[in-house]
Formats: sequence, structure tokens, C-alpha cells
Amino acid sequence: MNAILDDIIVGAVLFASIGYAVVKLGPKTLRKRILEASSRALNAAPKPFGLRGVAQRLERASAKAAAACGGCDSCGTESSSAPQSSGEVRVPVSKIGRRP
Repeated sequence: MNAILDDIIVGAVLFASIGYAVVKLGPKTLRKRILEASSRALNAAPKPFGLRGVAQRLERASAKAAAACGGCDSCGTESSSAPQSSGEVRVPVSKIGRRP
């Protein structure tokens, strides 16, 4: 009995880690669909399980996943050049001496 329980626990943790990797590293459209489907599935569960709060959080997360990047919503409008710091010191390679 303990071996079966151990296998179930390991399988559940493995499934959760794979799911987490797919949600975090996968394309945003896939992420949104997974979150919406899991929200609907948990919302359809019987009330005594108490999964309504989790379903609502997943629904909010799927709405957030639909946004561009979760940031400023101005993707690609700014220049990509990094600002140069005025405190930077540049020393030419020819000026660097070798130690004896």
C-alpha cells in the first residue's frame, strides 16, 4: 500500500512540475488556454470540494496572461539601445601595461 501511495505522490509532483514548466515557459496563447480550461474544470467541480477560489484565481491569471507582457503595454515602441552611463571609464587596451 505504501509503494502505491509513494508512486501516486511522485506522479502528482512530476505532473505538477511539468505543468508548471509548460505554463511558465510555453507560448502565451497556450498558457492562456491552459489556465482558462483549468479554471472551467475547477469551477465545474462540486461545491463541497471548495475549489471556487482557486478557479477564480486561475481565471484572473488567464486574463493577465492575455496582456502583452504584464508590463507597460507599449511593446516595441521604445528604442532598444541601452543608455550609456556618464560615470563609465574607458581605457584603451594599448595603455594597459603588463606586470613584470
